[in-house]
Amino acid sequence: MGRKKQTREPERTAADYYRLNTKAVDDLVTADASNSPKVSREELNRYRSGPKVHLSDWVKVILVKWWFAGAVCFFFLWGLGTVVQNRENQLIIVGLAMGFVTDLLVNNIFRYYAKTPGGNDRWMMFPKKGFVSLPLNILYAFVLLACIIGTYNAVNALCLVISGQKDTVPVGVGPILFGLFATMWDLVFLGVKRMMKRIVSDAGKQVKNGHA
Repeated sequence: MGRKKQTREPERTAADYYRLNTKAVDDLVTADASNSPKVSREELNRYRSGPKVHLSDWVKVILVKWWFAGAVCFFFLWGLGTVVQNRENQLIIVGLAMGFVTDLLVNNIFRYYAKTPGGNDRWMMFPKKGFVSLPLNILYAFVLLACIIGTYNAVNALCLVISGQKDTVPVGVGPILFGLFATMWDLVFLGVKRMMKRIVSDAGKQVKNGHA
């Protein structure tokens, strides 16, 4: 039997490899939502690194707000307590720190991990970033600080009534409770803000439908 003649593949030159690689790079650079194959979220999650525990958005919001508010209490209220003796000056520093931290850190964190642009705006009192956002967040921080102080006073008054003791402070100021109270009041004000926007929007729709 005759030996079958083998066909030999043509050898690729360096120019062929160069054209192949440049095409792959061009395809990668020009890839967008219109020319890329659709991949399910389950498939994407298989290749994601990091912990497998996925937290809900509202849980992340609470943890971030609570942690940073507690950090402000720890560093500025506790840390400066021995340096700044005047109580009013301490509160001014804490209010300023809360405003700066909210505007420069907390809100930017929310913007960073938002799944869509503006997806976390509802968790920010002043979501629009600009020169005005910092002074507005500082003013808002002083409102929150006043509510936090009022909450501490109410909790201590209630504890004194229950225990019957006088001239004591049952619940002192600490990062954990401070952050908890700050987050609680922040979420309350955000809820009021959303409710007011809904009322105004519904009223606008009714007026528009009435004139239609």
